[in-house]
Amino acid sequence: MSTARSVPLAPASAEVGWLGSVDATINSFFEPITAVFSGIVFFPITVGALSFPAVVAWLIVAGVVFTFYFGFIQFRGLKVAAEVIRGKFSSKDDPGEVPHFQALTSALSGTVGLGNIAGVGAAMALGGPGATFWMILAGLLGMASKFAECTLGVKYREVHEDGSISGGPFKYLPVAFKRFGRWPAKILTGTFAVAILLFGVAGGNMFQANQTFAQIQNVTGGDDGILGSAGAALLFGVVLAVLVAVVILGGIKSIGATTSKLVPAMAAVYIVACLFVIIVNFENVPAAFGAIIDGAFRPEGFAGGVVGVMIVGFQRASFSNEAGVGSAAIAHSAVKTRRPVSEGFVALFEPLMDTVLICTMTALAIIMAGAPSLQAGIQQVQGGGDAPDGVILTSDAFATVLPWFPVVLSIAVALFAYSTLITWSYYGLKSWEYLFGRGRRREIAYKVIFLTFTVAGCVLSFSQVISFTDAALFVCAFVNLLGVYLLLPVIKREMKEYLADRKSGKLEMLGIEDEDIKEAAASA
Repeated sequence: MSTARSVPLAPASAEVGWLGSVDATINSFFEPITAVFSGIVFFPITVGALSFPAVVAWLIVAGVVFTFYFGFIQFRGLKVAAEVIRGKFSSKDDPGEVPHFQALTSALSGTVGLGNIAGVGAAMALGGPGATFWMILAGLLGMASKFAECTLGVKYREVHEDGSISGGPFKYLPVAFKRFGRWPAKILTGTFAVAILLFGVAGGNMFQANQTFAQIQNVTGGDDGILGSAGAALLFGVVLAVLVAVVILGGIKSIGATTSKLVPAMAAVYIVACLFVIIVNFENVPAAFGAIIDGAFRPEGFAGGVVGVMIVGFQRASFSNEAGVGSAAIAHSAVKTRRPVSEGFVALFEPLMDTVLICTMTALAIIMAGAPSLQAGIQQVQGGGDAPDGVILTSDAFATVLPWFPVVLSIAVALFAYSTLITWSYYGLKSWEYLFGRGRRREIAYKVIFLTFTVAGCVLSFSQVISFTDAALFVCAFVNLLGVYLLLPVIKREMKEYLADRKSGKLEMLGIEDEDIKEAAASA
């Protein structure tokens, strides 16, 4: 996930003229509100000299509980997940809007982003190589959380007359909370919807637009380059909004079709670059893994020792893959399937790709390249200073082998941000529909608002607003996981029935398109 916690927000042209006054006024207004709200959402748990957000503990504990409750499904379910993604148990007549692969890439486009690039660099500076080990563990635990919430997202979805889908937490949370009464269920689900909507407009939209412009402006000469003029940010914002509109006006089918090509392509480019750095430094592979293991259990010079490094790794992974937040269940709920748990299996690949694969490869590249900025960053943190910009650490590490890579990284950042933009537009739309109802006019009104804020994100920073919505996103984790806990027996029943049908061969029938063949096979 790409949030303000991943990369410092860089103002575009907000320092110029009346725009600067607007930006400063809004940030000043939100600053005290953000401080109080963030203090509540990220309330620290203190253990000795250590302090870490309670929401991170809430996410990790859920991952542990779900892992044991579902019998380590993230390991034994991968083969089933691969079969489902290939369409082995699918039929063209299954209800839904997008196939399994497109549902997965749509959800991945909302999580794979700047957090995987900048967040890992920051984790290396804050916790050293050992943080990588705990990031991997957190990613593995997050797979169980994604399995649970995405199964529920499909289980309780609503298929409308026009074939469109409304699903995700907006549908299963009312079911989970109805035991508390009608109004508590409405309030809790409404809180979730408001939080997702706020983040979708600001954190998932403005921040992405802002960072895209900032990165492209930087590689084209900065303030002295072709995008350094006062009106460049506004023009860039309009162009970006048009590009986003081309995709989001087509709904989840258009989003799925775009991300099914964009996400694999940009992930492949980035992974190939990581592999290139690793291959060039191949002799450092044993030392790199040694540093990761040693740093995880015998860290020296890092605050809090093992527990401190563990917290850094868990926190970065949780902020990256969104497991337990409930957002991904919205995208997964649009899948074409008759068996809800099938998409739960598909969702296992999301944290696996996002955290276990991409974040780990980024960390290995940084460690093995031995970029001077990493050691300088670690020394800066150990000296009591703030963590350096994570994207710079990552860029410098790649530049030791590929001097031109900062340009490629800028393109990757732009593509990551763009894919996140279009996915969060869909998440925000579903929140909007829950709060204000469905309808063509309401949908158009939301998309106009969303695209307006896309332009504003390039021109203004609104850093306090985005920090506020960043905290709002993690309100979702508290509400969502509480609902998932209450519905665990439903998920387990779905899982057992599905696996039993797969073992007996009943699922194989779904992959046969010809109805006559199905009937013949059934009678035989």
